[in-house]
Amino acid sequence: MTFFSLTLAYWCVLFAALLPYVCAVFAKRGAFAPRDNVQPRDWDSRQTGWRARANGAQANSFEGLPFFIGAVVIAHQLGARQGWIDLLALGYVLLRLVYIVLYVRGLGSARSTVWTLAFVLNVAILFIPR
Repeated sequence: MTFFSLTLAYWCVLFAALLPYVCAVFAKRGAFAPRDNVQPRDWDSRQTGWRARANGAQANSFEGLPFFIGAVVIAHQLGARQGWIDLLALGYVLLRLVYIVLYVRGLGSARSTVWTLAFVLNVAILFIPR
């Protein structure tokens, strides 16, 4: 497999793996000084408001990543229909983007609904027929 022959679902895995780092950059931009890098967890614990929520989105993005990666790899190995793997993986990533926005904005109920939908899509990836 070469760089350009990755399936859309594998590109989604890469994109999903980058989302936590995007959240971290967003949380730290303009507020994280070089001295904070000595004890970055202390800096995290002092944050409030949207910066704290962006850090929470980062943590949740890392937490959901192994299941998503596993589902995509398992579906590929089982020979599931590629179009469905791609569609559900793309849907998952798009929902995760919406989730992050809702998290940072502090819209908890909507965020939880979107998290649930993304989780359902992730589970669905495991049950795609051949």
